[in-house]
Parts: sequence; structure tokens; C-alpha cells
Amino acid sequence: MERYVLLLIGVLGVCSLFVYAQPSELPKPINIEGIWQGVLKVAGMDITVVFKVSKKPDGTLMATMDIPTQGAKDIPVDKVILKNNTLRLEMKSIQGVFEGNIKDDKLTIDGQWNQNGSFPLVLEKVEKAPEIRRPQEPKKPYPYDEEEVIYENKKAGIKLAGTLTLPRDKKTFPAVLLIQGSGPLDRNETILGHRPFKVLADYLTRRGIAVLRADKRGISKSPSDFLLATGEDFASDVLAGVEYLKSRKEINPKKIGLIGHSEGGFIAPMVAVQSPDVAFIVMWAGPGLTGEETLCLQMSLMAKAKGVNDEMITKGLKLQERLFAEIKQEKNNTAAEKELRKILTNGLKELSPEEKEAMNLSEATMGSQTIQYMLSSWYRYFLTYDPKPTLKKVKCPVLAINGEKDLQVPAKANLSAIEECLKAGGNKYYTIKELPGLNHLFQPAATGAVSEYGKIEETISPTALKIIGDWVLEQTGEK
Repeated sequence: MERYVLLLIGVLGVCSLFVYAQPSELPKPINIEGIWQGVLKVAGMDITVVFKVSKKPDGTLMATMDIPTQGAKDIPVDKVILKNNTLRLEMKSIQGVFEGNIKDDKLTIDGQWNQNGSFPLVLEKVEKAPEIRRPQEPKKPYPYDEEEVIYENKKAGIKLAGTLTLPRDKKTFPAVLLIQGSGPLDRNETILGHRPFKVLADYLTRRGIAVLRADKRGISKSPSDFLLATGEDFASDVLAGVEYLKSRKEINPKKIGLIGHSEGGFIAPMVAVQSPDVAFIVMWAGPGLTGEETLCLQMSLMAKAKGVNDEMITKGLKLQERLFAEIKQEKNNTAAEKELRKILTNGLKELSPEEKEAMNLSEATMGSQTIQYMLSSWYRYFLTYDPKPTLKKVKCPVLAINGEKDLQVPAKANLSAIEECLKAGGNKYYTIKELPGLNHLFQPAATGAVSEYGKIEETISPTALKIIGDWVLEQTGEK
């Protein structure tokens, strides 16, 4: 699923900051102004970070931070402190701090990034910040109408904000509602500089299909508490979205479908079973296995992609299984946290430094924030949720597609489980496809590793877009 990335990805977009440091702190003037770039190696990924340091009119220092592969730009820094040859950059809202020593050449800063652990980070002065190309990103003017909308989930007592795109060539249209994968994702499913849902909505709307995409509850312009939500809560939000589409005169109420990516791929069947108004669903890299089975497969395949041997993988899986068993057994978070810390401490002692590095297991990566996440309402629900009983009840047409190189929701195991359940439930209107060479985001990939996502310029394979578009038009009779 999408919760693989260091907290940098989830929270860096919400910081706010103002910066100051007194030049009088320096015994000798050092010109620190300019663009500083470095690479963080975290969770098996290379994350490029860029700091832009400048002066305010009063001479005090200020800075911003970019994370190009995550699409994060001009994030303010709370404090810039330059003392002697040491630079310190503080971001309180994300509990992140960079501190490093300026080398004699004044072109290199050797330091550490601290955020839920300490990670080496060397910054080098560069002339220009890197630019990430996203050639599929839609550009205005669009040949369709785009509308900002707000609708209510009355059952939950919350409002959801989104974007509705409407074709212009007819009076009424078929419609789809897009459902994000796991994690704090906005209406565009923004991840690693890509906005898959914006690309998908643009493609489908140009082909005559209205598209609704909304920020998850608690994210961006949809106020709520994201951390307390489970898959059932998100399903409730999707049902509210279906009701909203039915209220629009431009939408044909008999031709409303759902497209769910990753976690959204198991939420779509949940909603289809509850609502007769769902005419069809697309499971886009959706799971057919339990959360626990998916996470174990995910860990194994990601480790193999990094060259980790079978013996190390077995050790990692055993540690993971002990953690899962405790989470399922102990319902009290305080007691569970204490036991998880003990399991992690003892488990890490059994691994050599080389094994820890290969499996991305350390005191830093398995710190307090990781444990809190594992004890969250979402994680507890996802770990034990089995999509199979729900899939057996789905009677509307289903398109289930996965990328062959998907390491997060592995194609063969999940597609087989989905097909078996639909068949067992008597559904005769399903299509199962494994798309060669594509990863979890449906990008053409070399290995499918998460570390590739941000480096690939293409957001969604045109082949995948066409398959989804053709199938939706076929279900709505618009082809």
C-alpha cells in the first residue's frame, strides 16, 4: 500500500515557518546564501532535499526546503542558525532538524538530518535546484469544466472537499469516483511528485466521463481526524460521494462507478456491496489477500529487489510476524507499545549491522513514531481485514488490474484471489488483467521498487489508461 514512505512524505507539506539568525553570532562573515542540495538515504530510498538560503531586508537569514521527488516546494524553515562554521536548520512542525559543519571550501556542509532517527546528509552548493519533469501533468485550458465541490457525509458529520470534472458535449454523463490508496493523500493522490488521480481524471473526462475526486477526511480541505479513520470510515465517505453524484443533474444516476487504487481497491467492493447505485468498479492494484498477507509478501519482494538473501528475509519475516501477533492480541495501546518495544529491541539484537541495513531495520526506522503508526486505528483494521467475503458478494461488473512488477500489492497472488472470489460468488461480469512491466503506480519500471517511483517521469502508463477508459466506456454504453 502507500504507507511505505518515511514520514517526510506524509508531513512535509504541512509545515509553516519563519526564519531568523543574527549575523552578530558569527565571529567572521560566512556567505551561506544560495542553493544547497543533498541526498537522504531512508527506507531504501534516495530522497533529494534542497535548501534555499537567503537574507531578509534586515539582514537576518531565512530558508526554504524542497523535496523534488515528493513534489514539495518552498517549505519554510522555522529557524536558520549560523554560528562559527556550523549551520542549523529547524522545522518544528515536522520535528526535523539539519545540523552540519561547513567545510573549508565553503561549498560543502557535512551533517545529519534528525527526524525519528538520525541520518547522514551532506549538502553541496549548486547553481540551480533540480527540476522534476512530469510530462503527463494536465495543463490549462482544459477542454472540459472543472468545479470545486463540497459535500457532506451526514452519517459521520463531516464535509469532504473535492474536484468534479465534467465533459461539455452532452447534457448528462456517466461518472466515476476515485478512491485513493492508503496514507494521508489528497484528491490528486499526490505522491513522490506525481498526481495520478489528476492525470486519470483528465484522461477520462476528455473521453466523456465525469470524474469526482476528493481529499481524504482530515487531509487538505476535508477537515476531520485522519488518524482515527479505518477502511470502513473511508467506505462511508465514498458512499457520501455517490450520493452527491446522484444529486447532480449532469450525472446519469444509473451509470456511476468506482475506481479504487491500492487500499481504494478493497474499499470499492465494500461500497458496491452496500449501494445498488454502484454500476461497476475498477480495482486498480487492489488487494485480494488480507492485510497481513499483503504486508508479508510486500516485505519479502521488496527485500529481494534489493538483493537480500533468503536467510535474511526469513529473519525479517519472523520479526514482523511477532509484531503482528502482538498487535492482534493486545487491544490496549499502552500495553501493546511496551511489548512491541521489547520485541523490536530483542529482534534487532539478533541481526548483524549488515542484516539491519539490508532489511532497513534499525532503532531509527522502528522508532516511536513507527510504533504509534502500527497501533493506529487504520493499521489495526488493515492488518486483519479480509476482502474475500466482500468480493464474493459483488455482483456488478469488475475490472481488476495489477502491474506485473508491483511489489506492494503483488499481481499474481492478489489477482488470483480476486478472480477466485468473484467466480465463487457467481459474478459473471469481471475482467482480470496483469499488465507487463508496470509497478504499483502503473508506471513502466525496471524493478518495481518504491525508490523508482519519483525518478520515473511518466505518471501512468498510456496502456493502463486506455484499458481503464475503454472498459468504463463499455460498461456505460458510451463506447
